[in-house]
Amino acid sequence: MTPATPRRPSPASAPPADGLDALRDDFLRHIRIDRGLAANTLRAYASDLGRFVAHAGAAGISDPSGLTREHVASFTHRLEAEGLGARSRARALSSLRRMLAYAQTLDLLSQDPMEGIRGPRVRPALPRVLRPDESIALIDAVDPTSALGLRDRAMLELLYGAGLRVSELVGLPVSGVDRRGGLVRVLGKGSKERLIPIGQAALDSIEAYLADGRAAILGKRPDRSGALFLTRRGGAMTRQNFFTLLKALARRAGLPQEKVSPHVLRHAFATDLLEGGADLRAIQSMLGHADLSTTEVYTHVSQKKLRDTVERRHPRGSGRAT
Repeated sequence: MTPATPRRPSPASAPPADGLDALRDDFLRHIRIDRGLAANTLRAYASDLGRFVAHAGAAGISDPSGLTREHVASFTHRLEAEGLGARSRARALSSLRRMLAYAQTLDLLSQDPMEGIRGPRVRPALPRVLRPDESIALIDAVDPTSALGLRDRAMLELLYGAGLRVSELVGLPVSGVDRRGGLVRVLGKGSKERLIPIGQAALDSIEAYLADGRAAILGKRPDRSGALFLTRRGGAMTRQNFFTLLKALARRAGLPQEKVSPHVLRHAFATDLLEGGADLRAIQSMLGHADLSTTEVYTHVSQKKLRDTVERRHPRGSGRAT
């Protein structure tokens, strides 16, 4: 997919015309402010572009105007020679393409050094998925008779019932749940906020946890974090604590530990919605994806589901599910 041309920055933000280092740094500032990218994404851009600046410098190029297609082509060969996988190489070329498009908006390039450069073909990776009965077995493995059990069940119900990222789950404040409206408000990637409707099972579990679990876990300690989900010590739940908890519940449910992760439950949420007939755009909105193609990878449909759809919907099908 050809990246969108960056908006032309104001002249005051233009970098000096004689430095790839300056161009890289200014471009990183530009996308941080203009696109509000997450810190991890910015670090990936910085790493990829740092590689290219070093590569160009070794060829005696320190000015954007000196870049040619040959410099980019040799960079792609170098990445491959270093053993980088196709996905990493494609990401590096995408980062470079965006930076050079930005340089063109500043009139720092007279020609496009990326012209004719093709990235490696990357097959979308289909994430692991749990069957609905396995997701339910994982939730049912929780013992809800203790305060911590009420917390664990509420976390799993919310993760599976709203498709949250683990960072969104552990970062959720008490105020992030609208129990009357049946909504959860999360702060996703790039500090973008979204509202997600949650089902009755998740709402009931959260109600039970808030009524009989959270205050008991907190005890007499001050509620400094305001986080919805607390550790046994009264602090905000962490990603690592939740990963450990999830592995223990997988063992208790008789599921392979390598098959269970917060990301897998997020994918199960999307897949089960899609196979239940939900609109792909609605799933995209709930997952917080900027690009629909990302949602399509998350929500692969089983071959049996596709076969059933053809048999029921196509005029030359049998008219019934197989």
